[in-house]
Amino acid sequence: MSKLSEESNQLPTEPITAIGVVTSPSKAPNGYYVVAQTTDGADADLWKDGLFKSKVTRYLCFSKETKPEVVVDIKLIDSKDPLPDFFTAMPETIDTKEAAMRKRRLCVKMMPREAAETAVYDIQITTKSKYQVVNYTCKGEINSMGIWCKMGDVARKLNQRAPAPLPSEAQINPPRRIMSSPLYEQLGGGIYTMTALDDVPFTVSEKFRGKIKEMQQVNLMGITIKSLAEIEEEFHYNFGTERSVAL
Repeated sequence: MSKLSEESNQLPTEPITAIGVVTSPSKAPNGYYVVAQTTDGADADLWKDGLFKSKVTRYLCFSKETKPEVVVDIKLIDSKDPLPDFFTAMPETIDTKEAAMRKRRLCVKMMPREAAETAVYDIQITTKSKYQVVNYTCKGEINSMGIWCKMGDVARKLNQRAPAPLPSEAQINPPRRIMSSPLYEQLGGGIYTMTALDDVPFTVSEKFRGKIKEMQQVNLMGITIKSLAEIEEEFHYNFGTERSVAL
């Protein structure tokens, strides 16, 4: 498995995100694992002929690099069979763009990680007549070999939001707003300053109405406070002299 079958236990515990076929294990893209051997150590060449040794070789490879989509299923079908629903065929090699297989087609089903419940986590190739792989599912056969997949649940990374803070007492019962500075209003072409005393009526209390004449003189620190009638009587001036001169 991988570049050597014994490396299978070292694979990252992440789902497979890409699958392809290469002409040689040494030509796999960076980050790809190559299924170069079967589970019993034989050559895992997907192209080889059982009777003659061919110069053409093909090897299955896959990547676990983190991507938005994951591989949720794979199938090996006859080249003349219709493509299964939601599957994509892999007809060419990654490195040379040549035919990937003879008489067979590798088909892959992809799905967004957030929508997938299960995905393919590992791939093993076995010699058909000798081995079965525990906890793996056979997805098809080619050249007397079986391709097996290990499925697993997809761990989704949920965006957990911090709970919204509870409203404070001040937010529930906001204090009354007290205006400590004057307000400004635009009046015509100028600015009028409003103070806290604007629009407050100033009137004499009803209890003092009709009692002005009854108020007695008050001596406060030597100052005599007189009523209006007393002031008019004491300082009355009839302007007689001025009138006689005018006449």
